[in-house]
Amino acid sequence: MTAGTIEIRNPADGSVVGTVPAAGEDAIDAALALARRSAAQWARTPAAERGALLHTAAERLRARADELAKANEAETGKPRDEAREGVLAGAGTLDQYAELGPVHRGRSLLGDVGATDLMVPEPYGVVVALTPWNDPVAVACGLLGAALATGNVVVHKPSERAPHTGQLLGEVLGDVFPDGVLQTLHGDGGVGALLAMRADVDVIAHVGSTATGRSIAASAAATGAKTLLENGGNDPLVIDEDVDPVWAAGQAALGSFANSGQICVAVERIYVCSAVAEPFLAALVKEAETRTLAPLVDRRHRDHVHSHVADAVERGARLLTGGAVPDGPGAHYPATVLTDCGAELRVMTEETFGPVAPVRVVSSFDEGLAEAAKGDYGLAATVLTGSMANAQRAWRELPAGTVKVNNVFGGAPGGAAHPRGRSGSGYGYGPELLDEMTQTKLVHIAPPA
Repeated sequence: MTAGTIEIRNPADGSVVGTVPAAGEDAIDAALALARRSAAQWARTPAAERGALLHTAAERLRARADELAKANEAETGKPRDEAREGVLAGAGTLDQYAELGPVHRGRSLLGDVGATDLMVPEPYGVVVALTPWNDPVAVACGLLGAALATGNVVVHKPSERAPHTGQLLGEVLGDVFPDGVLQTLHGDGGVGALLAMRADVDVIAHVGSTATGRSIAASAAATGAKTLLENGGNDPLVIDEDVDPVWAAGQAALGSFANSGQICVAVERIYVCSAVAEPFLAALVKEAETRTLAPLVDRRHRDHVHSHVADAVERGARLLTGGAVPDGPGAHYPATVLTDCGAELRVMTEETFGPVAPVRVVSSFDEGLAEAAKGDYGLAATVLTGSMANAQRAWRELPAGTVKVNNVFGGAPGGAAHPRGRSGSGYGYGPELLDEMTQTKLVHIAPPA
């Protein structure tokens, strides 16, 4: 049985992309029952064999990268070249976990010389993965790859805003693995909530909004499931007085407008020292006005983004460019720059997740750093500075899982961090995600008397 259908419209022109059936309670229970029946055998499968299957999955993903990118563009508006990069990144992640899984290990302990003491990682069992629409393949492959490499089985629910991409991903990957090891269900937040509330789920891994993450955490507290949550962000950018304001504007524009602002670690609020504020703002406006952006994922999300801008203007912020809902079909929204933004505005305290650059002028780097450290979120933060002392202070003092200096989207592959506050909990990437997907058993073996 299904619980109706999900209709997706192309955010570029409003045309219907297609419909996908949503899972009802019977389908949810059946998927979880099959996953549980498959869990023991998959856990006993040698890690090298699991890794080999992940390599095969990565090869199949690359072979159908164009098809997945086309589906992604049609339902979320993500430019096809960028969508294809996301698919290839996902394939690379599967390869990474295919190699890391077989060498993931516990450790031995030095106890009595006549005994053996071990700390052994074991899979949890059934993992529910709830993944987002803004980079649907790359993010999903991280959670799926780590879970499968460590011997867990997975029930995957892609975002209801990208169900065709999720369905195709499930088709490409699902046949690689034994029956019941990787299943895909579709539905809105209600389906995700039902999955999170089921007692026969061991781990719930969620990348998405803070509100949904908190609801999942409450359900897990009742069922005993472990949660991995990468939720919303309100990431600050602090601009010191000793940097080139035009370069800083380019960094701010990249952080605020890339993927139309629909990136988990996008720049959400900007603090610029007064000494460089005027040329910085002029250059940022120029950057905004020369960019042609892809549409937002849908009109519902556009309404959310515009409500933040309208609230800011109504409460005293000054609109320098953008900020108007365009006529015509689709869910387009222009690159927008605001200044004179009070610290209490929604655009400065909540996650906008759109192409909006709200700027607050501060008297000094110290003031900017103090302002940036405030708030309930702690996903990521960036500082632009020529001072090594200020750079060192920033990464130590900012309460965020990731801190970047002089590069809004920089970072070596394989990095992993713990989000802070409302932004979630647990490693979401890198080799450390294998630790999150396993539980440690302490073993003591002594000879008989």
